[in-house]
Amino acid sequence: MSIVYALATPAAKSAICVFRVSGEGCLDKLSVLFGAVDISPRVFSVRPFYNSGVLVDTVGVLVFSGGKSYTGEDSFEVHAHGGLGVMSLIIEAFDSVGFEEAAPGEFTKRAFLNNKIDLNEAESVLDVIDSASADDVYLSSRSLSGEFSKKVHGFASVINDLRMRVEGEIDFSDEGESFMDEKIISDLDRLVCDFELFLGGCRNKKNMSVKNKVVFIGPVNSGKSSTFNRLLGFERALISDIPGTTRDIIESEVFYSNLSFSLFDTAGIRNTDDSIEAMGIDYTKSEIGNADVVVGVFDSPLDDSVDYFTSLVGNKNFIKVLNKIDLDKPECAGFDCLISAKTGEGFDSFKEKIVSFFSKSSDDSATFLVRDRHIILFNESVEALKKSLFILKSGGGLEIAAEELKISRSCLDVVVGEKTSDDLLGDIFSKFCIGK
Repeated sequence: MSIVYALATPAAKSAICVFRVSGEGCLDKLSVLFGAVDISPRVFSVRPFYNSGVLVDTVGVLVFSGGKSYTGEDSFEVHAHGGLGVMSLIIEAFDSVGFEEAAPGEFTKRAFLNNKIDLNEAESVLDVIDSASADDVYLSSRSLSGEFSKKVHGFASVINDLRMRVEGEIDFSDEGESFMDEKIISDLDRLVCDFELFLGGCRNKKNMSVKNKVVFIGPVNSGKSSTFNRLLGFERALISDIPGTTRDIIESEVFYSNLSFSLFDTAGIRNTDDSIEAMGIDYTKSEIGNADVVVGVFDSPLDDSVDYFTSLVGNKNFIKVLNKIDLDKPECAGFDCLISAKTGEGFDSFKEKIVSFFSKSSDDSATFLVRDRHIILFNESVEALKKSLFILKSGGGLEIAAEELKISRSCLDVVVGEKTSDDLLGDIFSKFCIGK
């Protein structure tokens, strides 16, 4: 395989950026990139990084050789200062020595192909990254650690034993050898029960990892964008005293109280002759329909637009927020939260109000986070076990019972990736971010 590289951190100005490189022969280029020096494997070293012999930055470098790397092949990481210019020059240097930019999920795909992890563990990497709550993290990490695969392999081993006993009876019964006894039915019956209990503890990723969408609306200059920024903890939305500053929908994410939220700041709603601002207002109105919770931000207890926005939201969960309480406005009925985007007063209770719409009781029975393909394969596997059990109980053909056991085991092989198609691998790893 070729030598690939990718930026493993966001392509934005930050304290540091991290590049990953993997592929047989990549370590031969260390002398070109870092000078004529030996770099010890698995030791964080500080070295100069060069592009065509010109110093770019002083960086940290980690080298991994062969089977001791994440991908199972020679690899190294570069930890540089997170300037956009630095990132650009590092990419230029990698291109100049023949490295290729990695496709999404390339590093984890190589780890799977090199038997460093199985397919389920590879999928769990993405599940951990996508986790929107603490529960999702715990369930995904359990699979990533190999517990899920160990459980699946355990079921596969029992199926193998049962299949061996049935097929042994088919092949050698005429030679006086006995491979089956009355216990095989009870063993198979117990396996079906254990498998169904296992399935009961699996939770579908599609049903659990759902983004919590919170949309901010309000009249112009009510402090909507300031409230949005205060909730994030940094200035994501542009704020100004000029009405109509926010014209497009701005999205960002925040993690609070073990839950992840997608926050959307929208254009303030008013009558306007500005065609671009009017488009932003139309977007705001359409986005309300997609929200889980709508936050209306107002700056006066006497604001006549409160009733209008309440009717605009309809049956959606609606939090009416009175902003600018630092200006000594009196408390009044009709608002759910009283805040100051300027000082931060009232934001703790405001956050708890948002969380109250999404809080869900912890399900102690949930053990693993799975995907649609797992559910389909598990159901096919347990159905084949039940068919085999029915055949054995009714005294049917042993050949058919053995074939159903074979089908059941084959489904489990696909779950962990012992039997996979190229199309399946393409679908799975295409959903990964570049650099993972």
